[in-house]
Amino acid sequence: MKTEILSMLRETDGYISGQQICEQFQVSRTAVWKVMEQLKAEGYQIEAVRNRGYHLEKSPDVLGEAEIKSLLNTSWAGCDVLYFPETDSTNTRAKRLGDEGAVHGTLVAADRQTGGKGRRGRRWESPAGSSIYMSILLRPDIPPDQAPMLTLVMAQSTAEAIRIRTGEEALIKWPNDIVINGKKVCGILTEMSTEIQWINHVVIGVGINVNTEYFPEELTETATSIYLESGGKQQRSGLIAEVLKQFERYYAMFLETGNLSAMQEEYNRLLVNRNREVKVLEPGNEYNGYAIGINETGELLIRTEDGQIREVYAGEVSVRGIYGYV
Repeated sequence: MKTEILSMLRETDGYISGQQICEQFQVSRTAVWKVMEQLKAEGYQIEAVRNRGYHLEKSPDVLGEAEIKSLLNTSWAGCDVLYFPETDSTNTRAKRLGDEGAVHGTLVAADRQTGGKGRRGRRWESPAGSSIYMSILLRPDIPPDQAPMLTLVMAQSTAEAIRIRTGEEALIKWPNDIVINGKKVCGILTEMSTEIQWINHVVIGVGINVNTEYFPEELTETATSIYLESGGKQQRSGLIAEVLKQFERYYAMFLETGNLSAMQEEYNRLLVNRNREVKVLEPGNEYNGYAIGINETGELLIRTEDGQIREVYAGEVSVRGIYGYV
C-alpha cells in the first residue's frame, strides 16, 4: 500500500483526501496516517491540510522498494524490486535469486555495496548515499552466444536515460562504459548462468556515479559523476526508472531481430571512439587502428594500419584511446 499511496501522491497535482485513499485501498484513516508518517520519516515533505487532504511537496533522494516502484513505467522490468541498504554485490544477489527461481525482470538495488564488481574482476567502489547500484535478472529465450549483446543493449539504454533525465551528452565507450566529457560515469557488468545450449538466466549490473562529489586523486583523470559534470543533484530513483523504461524498449528491438541491427546506427552515433585512433589490448598482443563502429552482433570494427578490418570481441580485450582512457 505504501507504494500505491506514494504513486497517488505523485500523480495528483493538488491535494488528495484521506477519504479517497481509504476508499481506494479499503483501509482506515489510521492506516493512511501511519503510511504518511512513515513517508515523512524517510524525508518526504508531505503537507496535510484539514478538509483538503495530503499533498507531496518534495521527494528526497532516497532509494527503497516503494520509492522505485512508485516511479516505474514499465511492463516487466522491475516487476519485482528488492532493495538493500547494504549488500555485497547486487549482481551476486541477483544471481542467487536467479538460482532460486526469481522471475524475469526482477530488479535488485542497493544504497551501498561492500563487494562491488567491475569488468575482469576489478573492484567497483560503492559508497552509500550518492550512486546507483542495480542489477536486473533476465531469462531470455536466446542462444548463449547472443547474450553478450545484452551488455550493449543496456549501455544504449543507460546513455539514453541519462540524456533524458539530465540533458547531459552521455556517450558509450565500447563495450560497457558510459562517459560524460571523456570520463567514466557508469560501468556495466553482465554475467550469466548457462548450460551448453540454453541460458538459465542473465544478470546485468549497472553502477552509475550520480551525486558523487569527489573521487580519489588517482581516479580524477578518468572518473566523474553526473553531479560533477552538470552541477546539479539528481534523483537516483527517477534515473533507475528511466533506465528500466529505456531498457524495455531496446530489449524488444533486440529480441525482434536477434541482434543489434535495429539500434546499430543509434549506438554508433554515441560511440565515443568512433572514427578515432585507438589501441586494442589483447592478451599477449596490442595494436593501433581506427574504430569504425559496431557490427550487428556487437563486435567493434577496427581498421588497422594496413587497411584490414578486424572484428574485436569483448571479454579479455580492452580498447583505449591512444592518448588516454577514451
